Amino acid sequence: MPFLSDIFGRMGRVARGTANQGVDALEDAHFESTVRQTVADMRTELNKVINASAMAMSNYNRLDAEYQKYQRQSQEWKDRAGLALDAGKEDLARQALAKKAECDQQSATMQQSVESARATSEKLKAQVAELKRKIDEGERTATTLVARKNAAEAQRKVAEAMSGVGSADNAFSALKRFEETVSKEEATAQAYDQIASTGKDENLEAQFASLGAHGVDSELAALKAERLQKANPAPTFPPKSLGPGDSIATREASGGKAGA
Repeated sequence: MPFLSDIFGRMGRVARGTANQGVDALEDAHFESTVRQTVADMRTELNKVINASAMAMSNYNRLDAEYQKYQRQSQEWKDRAGLALDAGKEDLARQALAKKAECDQQSATMQQSVESARATSEKLKAQVAELKRKIDEGERTATTLVARKNAAEAQRKVAEAMSGVGSADNAFSALKRFEETVSKEEATAQAYDQIASTGKDENLEAQFASLGAHGVDSELAALKAERLQKANPAPTFPPKSLGPGDSIATREASGGKAGA
């Protein structure tokens, strides 16, 4: 039924998409090993191609050696026919030329196969050389890709750390959370302090504060008076000479009164 066919087709696409996504995740998690394995697979394919090429070139070498043998034999029978003619043995020369004809026929039969094998061998050698070049380039590319991937991951981690995002155990994110926690505690403590101070007699607090201020003012006034007294000391009078009947105590007493 078309309906069921469409359902199964869509389910198949979902399954393939999920599988591909899982494979992509595995490749990303093991990027370096995956890249190295890709290059190793290329080397394995190269070995297979080399083995096949070796077999093809071996076949060409065998055919060419056989072809060259018949070519040599043809020339040898031709030379022998000439010697027979020089010796006046025409029948022997005829037999030698018959052998030469057989060799020529074998060479002609093999010539097409030899040419085909030679062309295949040359093509395979060129392909192997090109494949080797691509694999060498692939190895260099793999090394570069791994280095770029590692550098990109390091740069991403630094950027995540600086921006405060990323994994849950990010130290910068943890510090930010700790700071927010302390700020909340401070705000809560301040709120409770405000609640505790509600209802106090503000005027009474101000009066006691002013008393403390008056005490400072009194001390300041006393310090000013003391410094003024030191700057302007009271005048002193010279002592009087002792007369008859005066004692030192009497003089000090009279001096004290005069000073008063």
